[in-house]
Amino acid sequence: MGCFFSKKSRRKSPVKEPGQTAPKQYSWDKREKVDPKDFMLTGVKDATVGRLPGKLNGQQFVIQDCENCNIFVFDHSATVTIDDCVNCRIVLGPVKGSVFFRDCKDIKCVVACQQFRTRDCKKMDVFLCCATQPIIESSTSMKFGCFQYYYPDLAFHFKDAGLSIFNNNWSNIHDFTPVSGETNWSLLPEDAAVLEYVPLPDSESEFKSVRISTEVNRSIVPMTKGGRRKESEESCLFVFFAGDYTTANARKLIDETTAKGYTLIQTKEVSMRPEDVNRVFQNNKTIFVPTGPVVALELNGDGVVEACRSIANEIFNGTKVFVSENKSSASRDVDNFFNFADMQMGL
Repeated sequence: MGCFFSKKSRRKSPVKEPGQTAPKQYSWDKREKVDPKDFMLTGVKDATVGRLPGKLNGQQFVIQDCENCNIFVFDHSATVTIDDCVNCRIVLGPVKGSVFFRDCKDIKCVVACQQFRTRDCKKMDVFLCCATQPIIESSTSMKFGCFQYYYPDLAFHFKDAGLSIFNNNWSNIHDFTPVSGETNWSLLPEDAAVLEYVPLPDSESEFKSVRISTEVNRSIVPMTKGGRRKESEESCLFVFFAGDYTTANARKLIDETTAKGYTLIQTKEVSMRPEDVNRVFQNNKTIFVPTGPVVALELNGDGVVEACRSIANEIFNGTKVFVSENKSSASRDVDNFFNFADMQMGL
């Protein structure tokens, strides 16, 4: 029976010969060392803090144990967790994954993300853009409004985070722990302005150079009415099919219709195949459209169908669009499309 044991080798270390090539370097050998502290805010009190554009570049970010702070994260990130914060105002640039608030109180924030969750939170006012259904758990006195914010890099950050400005379920809240006879969440007043809740950065802070606007007409995300009661029984579905100027055309339509006094209820951006188009719009004729993402808008107000058809002819003539034909069919159009979109997105 034998055993293995080690003995100090008497062999000499190999001597590098002249002209011998250096060991091969791999990409991971060249990466810059990452300091975890650069991706955390911990234990800050009575200060204006955060991150400027380019500082996170899609990394995870953690905020914890902060009190009475103004926090500005002007960059895109992978996920953000906010724990045990009290009396803070927070702005988060687009988050590719989830934003999770835990054990927080008296928070006012502007958030754009794929998923939004809270647990054991109290008294939060949230201006939200969320691609999926927001979820609250064991949380009370929660109020939600539509995302309203702009800074120069924000559109690029939405793209980097893989988020669409047209997919916003801000008012479709799911309460995971409802209490009979009580309401744990509600909507902010329709005229609620971000600046009344979240101030601009201090003029002496490092964020003073970031040009910010909270005006509704400058917001990257379109202002929608969401789940609030519609003012009219007449709605219209307006769809832009895949093309080079889909986003710009949708924004132009919003400007034209809101200037005429109509209200934007909801928007969606989803991919559709030609067979989806014919099924959703129940058209007996084959509609030849390019495969790809479409942007759909529901607009509301007396006379909106006629107004939208007029705008389509005058401004978007030659652009591949669908517009409800009349008031009686418009309601069916809206239901058919947004039901399809919700199924596509798993809502």
